Amino acid sequence: MKPRVGHIQFLNSLPLYHFLVQKQVVLNIDLFKDNPRTLCRRLLAGELDISPVPAIEYARNAEQLLLLPDLSIASDGLVMSISLISKVPIQELDGKTVALTNTSATSQVLAKIILKEKYGLSPQYFDCPPDLPQMFREADAALLIGDDALRATYQAGEYYQYDLGLEWKNLTGEKMVYAVWCTTRSYAAEHPDRVRRVWQSFQNSMQMSLENYSDVAKAAAPWTSFSQNFLEKYFRSLKFGFDAPYQYGFRLYLKKAQEIGELDSVPTLEFVNDLV
Repeated sequence: MKPRVGHIQFLNSLPLYHFLVQKQVVLNIDLFKDNPRTLCRRLLAGELDISPVPAIEYARNAEQLLLLPDLSIASDGLVMSISLISKVPIQELDGKTVALTNTSATSQVLAKIILKEKYGLSPQYFDCPPDLPQMFREADAALLIGDDALRATYQAGEYYQYDLGLEWKNLTGEKMVYAVWCTTRSYAAEHPDRVRRVWQSFQNSMQMSLENYSDVAKAAAPWTSFSQNFLEKYFRSLKFGFDAPYQYGFRLYLKKAQEIGELDSVPTLEFVNDLV
């Protein structure tokens, strides 16, 4: 049986998956696209074997999951695809209504941390599908992620826009991890060779993308509403490793999530053994 592997349906994952397709690695796996929150739910339900999951959801379900080393979606400052779009300057959002996209819990918590800790604000939050006009019918500001946030950035507009990767960097000075790659503990125990093959395929694809960002952007541009130059800039803003500085930033994010009541405890980061 082929490993069932999750694929975030946003452009932020394309550098990791592009060469899986180009090198026909996908012939040896079953690939399933969805938003980060749904992929996590499917992994925990046993419907997927390996998948990216929102960083906060790993922490909430760490007893069932193991991390794959050296794989994440992260930034060291500007990220471009996690944005707070506001009708008013961010300093005026205290007590106002903020709509949070319902597709990723990590970004929801990140927005709450930044608004509370950096700006001292206590808005009223509600979850909402990622549709900016619909969100703005009821809210003064909206959190968008992925391609929806990219479109808002690309088109610019009359609203105030705040890049939450940059906001986190300015607040903490640290890197920010948005998603991590996981497998279940049971699958890792039963199929270590399959986990290793999938992990190595991602490592190879990531390395090729790092060396060929312009090619990845050129291939993607005709299928999107973005220019090749914009996509290349975006892909270069993303980070995909998970070494010690990124793990430190990840743990700091989890600690702050616990401090605002979004996480019961900060787990020890546990990785699949013998992959590196």
